[in-house]
Amino acid sequence: MSLHTNMYREAGQAPAVVRTQLEHNAAIMRELGAVLRKLSPRVVVTGARGSSDHAATFAKYLIETHTDALTTSAAPSLSSVYDTRTNLRDTLFLAISQSGKSPDLLAMAEKAKASGAHVVSLCNSPDSPLSRLAHHAIDLCAGAETSVAATKSYIASLSAIIQLLGHWIGNETLLDALQHAPGQLEQAWNLDWSVARDALQPVNNLFIVGRGYGLGVAQEAALKLKETCGLHAEAFSAAEVQHGPMALVRKNFPVLAFSQSDDTREGIETLARDFVSRGAKVLLAGATTPGAFSLPTVTAHPVIEPMLMIQSFYRMAESLAIARGLDPDTPPHLRKVTETV
Repeated sequence: MSLHTNMYREAGQAPAVVRTQLEHNAAIMRELGAVLRKLSPRVVVTGARGSSDHAATFAKYLIETHTDALTTSAAPSLSSVYDTRTNLRDTLFLAISQSGKSPDLLAMAEKAKASGAHVVSLCNSPDSPLSRLAHHAIDLCAGAETSVAATKSYIASLSAIIQLLGHWIGNETLLDALQHAPGQLEQAWNLDWSVARDALQPVNNLFIVGRGYGLGVAQEAALKLKETCGLHAEAFSAAEVQHGPMALVRKNFPVLAFSQSDDTREGIETLARDFVSRGAKVLLAGATTPGAFSLPTVTAHPVIEPMLMIQSFYRMAESLAIARGLDPDTPPHLRKVTETV
């Protein structure tokens, strides 16, 4: 049955999407990189909702660990509801959207542009109002995505952010690592995460943990489990989960943790041991801890690994939704384009 869901088919297209995107956007990314080096923005402001905002979380960590630019997420309602006028002169405004049609995001981008920001859109609809508004419109190249749950467009957003940053700072190591991502995504898609599906099928609540580059994919995974599987999943930074949320952890409480191969891994493993000692059922991707269930991952550059782990997760989540008797393509009360104001 899973072979016939749009979510399964579209998530499986991610390797081809990234391969196409890297070739299609090479010239405009080189041009944009030169523009950003000349602009040398002191501040980067992101504007996004939903899965795109989780990509913005990834962008924050990537940009702040590789440049001296403060990166912050703007609240769309400041433009669409409160009608504020923030001075964004000489800043980079990064608007991330699948549809490029949401009124609040458009209002934010318009005001950012009017206040002097250089607006860059990462959008899956190159003819959208947002793309037409931007100084530089980056096509995510994900193609039609009919499943309400975004998958390939989210991975395409991560890939585009990495490519943008690589050209901005001239990091050939990062750009070379990204060239290997399509093949690595194919490997990640074929990994067996059935132990996670079986562990999560009977539960109703869980924590999802990540840190640094992995926090955005933890947020994305939590959203997808809510959307497609009817699970109350909450995402936390590995540093923040101990400030209050830990009190909820009891015997067999499920925890899914993502760990890329950088300086955050030791903290994730320490936290996983703490969860295990409390009797939690820990599912650990990218690291190992005695007593935890290890989920297979593809080893790559630590910036690339979160993208690979969310690809493996998408296949598991689709099968989990079906195991729970749900259709992942038609989540209740949701539609593809959410036109918030």
